[in-house]
Amino acid sequence: MLRGLMNLFSLCWKPFGPDGENHETNGVLGGGGGTTGGSREGKDGLLWFRDIGKYGSGEFSMAVVQANQVLEDQSQIESGQFGTFVGIYDGHGGPEAARYVCDHLFSNFRAITAESHGVVTAETIQRAFRQTEEGFTTFVSELWGSRPNMATVGTCCLVGVIYQQTLFIASLGDSRVVLGKKVGNTGGMAAMQLSTEHNANIETIRHELKELHPNDPQIVVLKHGVWRVKGIIQVSRSIGDLYMKHAQYNREPINAKFRLPEPMNMPLLSANPTIISHPLHPSDSFLIFASDGLWEHLSNEKAVDIVHSHPRVGSAKRLVKAALQEAARKREMRYLDLQKIDKKVRRHFHDDITVIVLFFNHDLISRGAVQDPPVSIRSALEH
Repeated sequence: MLRGLMNLFSLCWKPFGPDGENHETNGVLGGGGGTTGGSREGKDGLLWFRDIGKYGSGEFSMAVVQANQVLEDQSQIESGQFGTFVGIYDGHGGPEAARYVCDHLFSNFRAITAESHGVVTAETIQRAFRQTEEGFTTFVSELWGSRPNMATVGTCCLVGVIYQQTLFIASLGDSRVVLGKKVGNTGGMAAMQLSTEHNANIETIRHELKELHPNDPQIVVLKHGVWRVKGIIQVSRSIGDLYMKHAQYNREPINAKFRLPEPMNMPLLSANPTIISHPLHPSDSFLIFASDGLWEHLSNEKAVDIVHSHPRVGSAKRLVKAALQEAARKREMRYLDLQKIDKKVRRHFHDDITVIVLFFNHDLISRGAVQDPPVSIRSALEH
């Protein structure tokens, strides 16, 4: 019976209009319980996708492919009276931190924004991050007696907020957002990275860590060709990873590989996001938000070119497949053979990959149009 209902829903969502875009229908499948802004949704093995949908400032495309035994990526799009909120949460050590952030960061942001009469600033976003980190810390503290290794779970966070004609980008860790920007009247499209990445493999991040910890010569350690904070973790900022932030969680009974040999005098990782504001310009065409699993295989320029040179429908899925094809090529295997590899084993070939592409409608942005009904959607793979 459930399969029959699913088939009925899929018939309701058959595309129409130019390029097969669905501009009118609102579905409720696979999101966080809200409306989804019109959709073409599907699942292909470990790949889930929503080919096209509408949000307050234009259209979006969304996809996620699983590689780990349990999907550690989470993502969401929220659009309504306040504007638009996009989140990509790339978990590590387990899915719990990413799920917690997906459950709480936006609601914290909405509550804090309401206190400031709907005005969005870098400070309101920063407060939402801080409140979410505090909430997860309480969550871990309550579980310390029964699930102590929850202190070793964390997540990168990449958030975009469109408020009026301003785009805010807030980042922790190494997920990335790239802007596709029209180049004059040439028909070309330039790639502009808007997010800051916090990964010890980046020289400026190693320098930042050494400045913050001048008395610790082992703050970054090269291990098996990879720079890591204390030789353990690559990212320098995250939500969670409390074993690297509070001495009370860096002790037995957590796994020995996470325990430091010397006392922790100050947090080694930060939950303070880098936030930038970008005034939206008519030449700004689209944004690609993605976890680092995509950028491991595609350059900024390649990703922008793929989106620019194809129809909007299925943009996110197309990017994921391009990354998987490149991952297969690197291992000298066929893409079709990679598709047959099951989760967990798949992690040896590529990471979980989440992609959200936002296309701008500058007429809607300039008019301050509001999404009605509001859009609320989360990736629906193993959620």
